[in-house]
Amino acid sequence: MADPGLRGQIGGRRNLAATLLALLLALLLAACAGGPRTAPTRAPAKAPPTTTAPVTQQGLPEDVDRHRVALLVPITGPNAGVGQSIANAAVLALTDTKDRSLRVTTYDTGPGAAAAAAKALAEGNALILGPLLGDDVRTVAGPAAARGVPVISFSNDTSVAADNVWLLGFQPAQSIERVVRYARSRGLTRFAGLVPQGAYGRTASNTLIRVAEAAGGSVVSMQSYDRSAGITAAVTALAKQKFDAVLIADSGRIAVVAVPLLRKQGATSAQVLGTELWNAEPGLASVAAMNGAWFASVDDRMFGQLQTRYRARYGKTPYRLASLGYDAVLLAVRIAREWKANTPFPTDRLGDPGGFAGVDGAFRFGSNRIAERSLAVHQLGGGTRTIVSPPPTGF
Repeated sequence: MADPGLRGQIGGRRNLAATLLALLLALLLAACAGGPRTAPTRAPAKAPPTTTAPVTQQGLPEDVDRHRVALLVPITGPNAGVGQSIANAAVLALTDTKDRSLRVTTYDTGPGAAAAAAKALAEGNALILGPLLGDDVRTVAGPAAARGVPVISFSNDTSVAADNVWLLGFQPAQSIERVVRYARSRGLTRFAGLVPQGAYGRTASNTLIRVAEAAGGSVVSMQSYDRSAGITAAVTALAKQKFDAVLIADSGRIAVVAVPLLRKQGATSAQVLGTELWNAEPGLASVAAMNGAWFASVDDRMFGQLQTRYRARYGKTPYRLASLGYDAVLLAVRIAREWKANTPFPTDRLGDPGGFAGVDGAFRFGSNRIAERSLAVHQLGGGTRTIVSPPPTGF
């Protein structure tokens, strides 16, 4: 999800974060109050300059006063819906900020990230936003580095972060650490983990063990499963131990199946914990079995304003990851104030320890070039989600 409308850097001071987030919300409210725009009754004498291109172009006109920024997302193929949402949100960010310093052009990675990157670099873009998938980031990183063009990716694959690659995607390890530490603060000490096989599951299990032990707790049971084979056997094995809390490190669809099985196996009072994946599944709050479950993710209140603005313009609901496109453009707009025309993108500005403000709250890039986010702990129940531990307002 990305950021809705302020181009606010936190500016390195903790006490500015709350103010910036409030201004960000105010911008979205003002944008929504204006309603959809209507066409003028008479055509203007001169068309306004084009600020964005929602689809891949065959060539760009000369640009002297604006910075060229490439947005690499899938506009065709199986992830086209997500990619188009990100692209549309990027356009909204430019509209809401009324920025004229950037030319943002979208390049479709659906047919191949290599071709998209080659075209973007050939057309003189000095910054790449995207791609979405880790494998595509690997494809793009080398050619971009050779041209001195930084990449701010939407991936959550930490293995692709590099000297020239920053990751804006939501990190499961951060979500797990936040919810586990919150559980410890509520007196829970014995943890269990139900994790899928593969990279995501390995990240989840390693993080659970590390954080639980660092917080003074312990992991007493850990079971992995093959999604294609089902989870019954893993749940049965997990429930042989007694635990206070269980992390289900998978989608809400899996959790809805796992929780009733756990209760039948005797884990009747174990606190259910989830990851940031649940944030994209609002229907979970209406499932009785999930009542009282906790998960950590970004605060969605400002994303709700972005959704309203998005629906007013595009007539549909955006994918949750749309906020990444919005926030990436806001970040570029903010740094463009200190980016001289016809010079390389000032990557040193990305390392501001105070971070930045976005629609998904405060974030900053660490020395590992991975976005660190301020996360809230949400509780499911009664058809809604309640924030039981608000996100920190700064770093």
